[in-house]
Amino acid sequence: MATGADVLKMLIPSGGWVISGDEYEGIKFRECEPISKEEFEAGFAEYDAWKVAKDAEAEAKRQALLDKLGITKEEAKLLLS
Repeated sequence: MATGADVLKMLIPSGGWVISGDEYEGIKFRECEPISKEEFEAGFAEYDAWKVAKDAEAEAKRQALLDKLGITKEEAKLLLS
């Protein structure tokens, strides 16, 4: 389940905010354009699909690099250990 910080990282990835807890009222917008309470609350419903897409994108990039190097994931782990 997404936290308020997770939702804010999705909606305002550049930062500029601080949150205490998971409620909109706990957000302090410091160096960013504030979002509405409705946008924040809707972000909870959107987060899981967004996270799956971001994880898939990162995995595709890792796999492309491994393919470029001509090594497997296990071989890369050996190199990094």
